[in-house]
Amino acid sequence: MPLLMQPRTQGWDEGQKKISTHCSYCALQCALNLTVDLKSNKVVKVRGRRDFPTTRGLSCIKGQTAHLQLDHKDRLSDPMIRERGGKWRKTSWEEALTYTAQRLQEIQERLGRDSVAMFGSGALSNETVYLLGKFARVALRTKNIDYNGRYCMSSAAAAQNLVFGMDRGMHFPLADIVKSRCIVLAGANVGDCLPPILSFIRRAKKAGARLVVLDPRINATGLAADLHLKPRPGTDLAIANALLHEVIKQQGLDTEYLKARCNGSAETLDAVKDCSPEWAEAISGVPAADIRQTAGWLWTQKPSLILTARGVEQHAKGPETVMAFINVALALGQVGTPGAGFATLTGQGNGQGGREQGQKADQLPGYRLIANPADREAVAKAWGVREKDLPGPGLSAQELFQEKHRTEVRAMWIVASNPAVSAAKAREVRESLKGLEFLAVSDLFFSETCELADVVFPAMAYAEEDGTMTNIEGRCVLRRAAVKAPGRAKPDWWTLSQVASRLGQGEKFKFSTAEDVFNEFARVTSGGRADYAGMDYRKLERNKGLFWPCIDAAHPGTPYLYAERFRHPDGKARMQATPWRASAEEPDAQYPFRLTTGRLLEHYLSGNQTRRIPALNDKAPAPFVQIAASLATQLGLKEGQPALVKTRRGELTLPVKIQEGQEEGTLFVPMHWGDEGCVNDLTQDALSPISKMPEFKNCAALLEPR
Repeated sequence: MPLLMQPRTQGWDEGQKKISTHCSYCALQCALNLTVDLKSNKVVKVRGRRDFPTTRGLSCIKGQTAHLQLDHKDRLSDPMIRERGGKWRKTSWEEALTYTAQRLQEIQERLGRDSVAMFGSGALSNETVYLLGKFARVALRTKNIDYNGRYCMSSAAAAQNLVFGMDRGMHFPLADIVKSRCIVLAGANVGDCLPPILSFIRRAKKAGARLVVLDPRINATGLAADLHLKPRPGTDLAIANALLHEVIKQQGLDTEYLKARCNGSAETLDAVKDCSPEWAEAISGVPAADIRQTAGWLWTQKPSLILTARGVEQHAKGPETVMAFINVALALGQVGTPGAGFATLTGQGNGQGGREQGQKADQLPGYRLIANPADREAVAKAWGVREKDLPGPGLSAQELFQEKHRTEVRAMWIVASNPAVSAAKAREVRESLKGLEFLAVSDLFFSETCELADVVFPAMAYAEEDGTMTNIEGRCVLRRAAVKAPGRAKPDWWTLSQVASRLGQGEKFKFSTAEDVFNEFARVTSGGRADYAGMDYRKLERNKGLFWPCIDAAHPGTPYLYAERFRHPDGKARMQATPWRASAEEPDAQYPFRLTTGRLLEHYLSGNQTRRIPALNDKAPAPFVQIAASLATQLGLKEGQPALVKTRRGELTLPVKIQEGQEEGTLFVPMHWGDEGCVNDLTQDALSPISKMPEFKNCAALLEPR
């Protein structure tokens, strides 16, 4: 079961200080009190903060141990430059910054502005995210900027923008989950990925709620379920359409809600007339009776809530699948009700803020669109540049690394991301990075991506700098520095500003503190969908965070959305018909199984941080392939036995982990390792035409004893 940290009141000794901040990892942004020994500059105690309403003092094992990365022996502490011959040497900030600016400028002068790309992260603060976008569009004037959130939230974001006219992962505070009487978790393994959420769900269950989990694996989340549906990877769209079909058949529609608040309902409902539970069972393997039961609970046990996450989103049809689940919630008349309707669970620490403030290829700060003339004009005016000088939309994250674009992108700066491990079809990504004329990387530790760089900048960690994050609910929270950074590490916003100055744009990047950046960023978002104009550091601290939109100094923030209207001009949701289509790569005689990837409780993303923490790594020291007990018997495989996992893109040899009750054709491999354990060497990069999300969660695979 997930390890949760219970809050405790604890005093501190003379010579110590206590700093209130937030965890470095997931989008819950669990609130923590860090007690720091002033003499050693070390965190000596970590306690959860009861006064933070999102998590109320809880945290998982990663939050409890996050401080161990702060003074870790592997931390990057000095800028480094790779010399000819491949040898690394430490250098001064002046040399590293000047060299980077010169190389970027020289390549752009020779090959054009778009030959340089920026690649950001959902782990970055709002301040750095904002400057990353401004740096690309103003200092470099390149169209090519994207971030690793493309691999995380892009499908759900695209779906919510299309249907609701706005993308905020949750339209109500997280704690309202306890009000739900039926909760459906679709591809959302909160027990491992967002453990404190499971405590809210258990409280709802104690009050009588039903929990349905859609996941081909058995895990902590599934073990808590009243009904566990185990679909074949890539078939959730069929189940969602069958749920809507069955809600109609059981006469569970809220017809008054649909008439008053939705466009496109007639076409959407008509599109599922043949999507019976039996039809979905043939595709997904989920018994028709379980689909009927789920539909019945959703409309009879209200308020009901559907939560999605990466399991249904990381597909080439991810947006359609999310929209299909939204259709069910709208048909039930639940969206806009506290603790009910539909929400998507953001993964990365600033996955929400990271996609609002301009580091995504098609966006500008405030969730404005870079292709929209009015949005362009508003941001250009705020930045003091001409609208025509702002570039247009660029390549998406995966496209930046694809072989067909290697002649277009010749230099890149990657900030707080490790695509050499985390990107789909990772072997091709590494080849693209090796082929660049210049690569700069900013990070805390020397990652697999750093190994391919020409310059590496040492960054500051979560407890070493002030800054804001926007959590899973759309609540902007303030992190405070607690300790000094090692060596000469600097905040990423400072590094970006310094390179911008050397590119001749210093006047537009004159910031002394993170708060200076935030104040400009808040002003620039004014009037956008994600409006932070009414926020400042003191107000955030006083209110324990604020929900956007927060339009002026007197505004209290907006914890609840959609109670009366959606964000399209007419105030109505736009339901979308979502016809079934198969995955980009289906099993066949040569590759008869489905490979899917995911996370473990002990690790985070590519593992660049968590693999260095013994308390975490000792519990999960290496990757494995998890298979159903029935499949193990069929193939003659034993627990711990090496097995070959092979796809059309590569192969790995991994020890077998046997799970009773797992969906029989599913092979699960966690994603936290590089080198010989990099499962993304096997995944495919078929992209959603809507969101440009790669197909991480399903590809055809072979498994055999080694």
